[in-house]
Amino acid sequence: MGVRIAVLAEPRIQQRIFGEKHWEQLSALGEVARIEQEGPMQPVAMKAVIEGADIAITSWGCPALTGDILEGAPKLKGVLHAAGTVKGIVTPEVWRRGIRVSSANGPLGRGVAETALGFTIASLKHMWWLSQSTRLGGWGSGRDKVRELYQVTIGVIGGGKAGGHYIRLLRNFDVHIMIYDPVMTAEQAAAMGAQKAELEVVLAASDVVSIHAPSLPATYKMINRERLAVMKDDAILINTARGSIVDEEALVEELRKGRLFACLDVTDPEPPAPDHPLRSLPNCILTPHIAGAVNNGVKRVGQFAIDELKRLLAGTPLEGEVREEQMSTLA
Repeated sequence: MGVRIAVLAEPRIQQRIFGEKHWEQLSALGEVARIEQEGPMQPVAMKAVIEGADIAITSWGCPALTGDILEGAPKLKGVLHAAGTVKGIVTPEVWRRGIRVSSANGPLGRGVAETALGFTIASLKHMWWLSQSTRLGGWGSGRDKVRELYQVTIGVIGGGKAGGHYIRLLRNFDVHIMIYDPVMTAEQAAAMGAQKAELEVVLAASDVVSIHAPSLPATYKMINRERLAVMKDDAILINTARGSIVDEEALVEELRKGRLFACLDVTDPEPPAPDHPLRSLPNCILTPHIAGAVNNGVKRVGQFAIDELKRLLAGTPLEGEVREEQMSTLA
């Protein structure tokens, strides 16, 4: 009998992450069993599908893989998560059984990085204001505020999957890149094409600051009143990571002064209240958490899980492997 693959995602999520060609690829790799019952997954349905499986593919909405669920899959070698964080599904029992874990944070991070680059270019070019001015009958007023992605300093907060890809994209431009990441060495930063520095130094020196840090107790409201105050006048703050990293009350105060410009794809909480000032401040661009993957881009994570499955079966390294000791520092 070939490899048994259990797809532990409810049908609506399956439709988001897999297309017809993805199912064909999976069927070519082994026997596929999947959740067929609509609605939130129940442990009994998961146990039935995962029984005897060699590989499990999980995604958004998948409950934790408890010992009770894993009992029926003694041969399980890998959990391939076709989504971002694995914290909600991986339990100590997974590690105890020696099951390998992979996350699709990489392809999701690429989408986040591309969005951050779009915010960077549009904001430096002053496109948001110029578009509105032109729509109201103006033409050219404000061109003096246009900046190019050329010989400016870009600060990156967090050098993980998204931050790392953002830096790779920036290397196509003549810019100076600085990074704050407490778990990264200066040598690792230099290899990426960035200069490692302390957070306050990065904030003070940068024309654009893009946040790509995980949401952890240590990063809660890390961008606070004091740190916002050291940023340059007319600096641009981009947050495509987590809203909890920014002290929004302090940011509103700075934005009301007209000193900074912000592009926020995330808030805390989401969505913000209908009358929240972030919705109406003219120097704040607010988007509804679209940076990672929304529609066709979600298929990236499905293909990544399939590619990881191929690598696992071939005995080659997994690109998205997550290890137990990393869990405390992951988003």
